[in-house]
Amino acid sequence: MAVPLVHASVTLAADVRRLAVVADTHSAPHADTARWLRAYAPDAILHAGDIGELGVLADLRAIAPVHAVRGNIDTRANQLPDVLTLEMSGLRILMMHIAVAGPRIRADAAKLARAAAAKLIVCGHSHVPFLAEERGLTVFNPGSVGPRRFALPIVFGTLELADGRVRLAHVSCETGERWLPPAY
Repeated sequence: MAVPLVHASVTLAADVRRLAVVADTHSAPHADTARWLRAYAPDAILHAGDIGELGVLADLRAIAPVHAVRGNIDTRANQLPDVLTLEMSGLRILMMHIAVAGPRIRADAAKLARAAAAKLIVCGHSHVPFLAEERGLTVFNPGSVGPRRFALPIVFGTLELADGRVRLAHVSCETGERWLPPAY
């Protein structure tokens, strides 16, 4: 029998327009993560799971308010929900740790997003920075700011809401520059 998911909802203050999005810290964020997050100056930080030691969240709270979900390694994070719906000036965001299988949105994630009237799904798990649209839903994986896995970049995501539009991007924790996938 599957364990039911714990859901929570948060309405962000009306003046929140700029979010930093992190995931997969695995208790050891890159040494320059805090530096570049402070430089970005977010109104709030989203953590899409696999936090590891919960002191990571306290460190992030020193930069901005934090909203987090539990990841598959977060067995001691019972106070965190599995799924979080955030309302941000008319934008509904559904955040959960595992929402994609390869390049596709998982059916359970799509169903939860539609039930919450969310158009944007924020997730982690794969450590792969990712942005795609599928069947009217946008999915955004900020990548990982934790220990490097394979040859993947160490990056976080940014979400800015301006003039009714959402801008999503990735920032390198190693350089502070906007990160784009290599051209082939």
